[in-house]
Amino acid sequence: MARNKRSREGREAVVEKVDGGLAELMPDRDRPRAWTLLVDGAPQSHVDLDDPAHLDFEYQRRIGHIADLVAPPGKPIHALHLGGGAFTLARYIAATRPRSTQQIVERDTALVQLVRRELPLDPQARVRVRGTDAREGLAKVPDGWADLVIADVFSGARTPAHLTSTEFLTEVRRALRPGGYYTANLADGPPLAHLRGQLATAAALFPELALVADPAVLRGKRFGNAVLLGCDHALPLAELTRRCAGDPHPGRVEHGRGLRDFSGGAAAVTDASAVASPAPPSSVFR
Repeated sequence: MARNKRSREGREAVVEKVDGGLAELMPDRDRPRAWTLLVDGAPQSHVDLDDPAHLDFEYQRRIGHIADLVAPPGKPIHALHLGGGAFTLARYIAATRPRSTQQIVERDTALVQLVRRELPLDPQARVRVRGTDAREGLAKVPDGWADLVIADVFSGARTPAHLTSTEFLTEVRRALRPGGYYTANLADGPPLAHLRGQLATAAALFPELALVADPAVLRGKRFGNAVLLGCDHALPLAELTRRCAGDPHPGRVEHGRGLRDFSGGAAAVTDASAVASPAPPSSVFR
């Protein structure tokens, strides 16, 4: 059952129990029809219903840059979103690439119902939502269907173990068309063992890789997000670097030798050895 509480801006926040915990839709004080979704206190998504092309979270802006580069500007694409949140990136692609066909796989059906009710999608957007586990939903995608696969799946604030392995990425490669992009939101902190393992895992499936993150995260100075990009052909690194450097919080793009050095000889993760990503320190969301 949903309940509302008055925010400091006068608009009411929406608080509702979902499968993954307590969801809160908090109004943005600076944007009249924008909301932040939190689950158990962890920020998940930001949506501006008046401007779906606005990406407030750093990592989502970086994934937005990748979505901009997967095909010529405005060209419709097939995009698969593993993890739904408030459908922020699906809204972005629908706004910037009209007539795109998109699938969202989100196992938290109560969260999907909340988002559909409170933050409805544009009825013109060609977005289908599947209420199932990300790996099960991925298995139903036809071979070579996707131009872009976005993995942004968290149970609480951790990526489930079965979405971190070479077996999982083998299914991603199967669903991608030749030349398609895979991108993932990864979260880690010092000593960055999870992030290094994910780089080694991706390197086993994708010949071309890049990683975008705040320099402090890459130096192991703090916990944070990093965006992984994988493909089977040369990446548009110069343009991605330019876009990320121009963000309000600039991100650094690592690739090639620098990325191999960063991974430090880590081993690829398999289903047998996979563990969930580390839980963030409690101070991260304060």
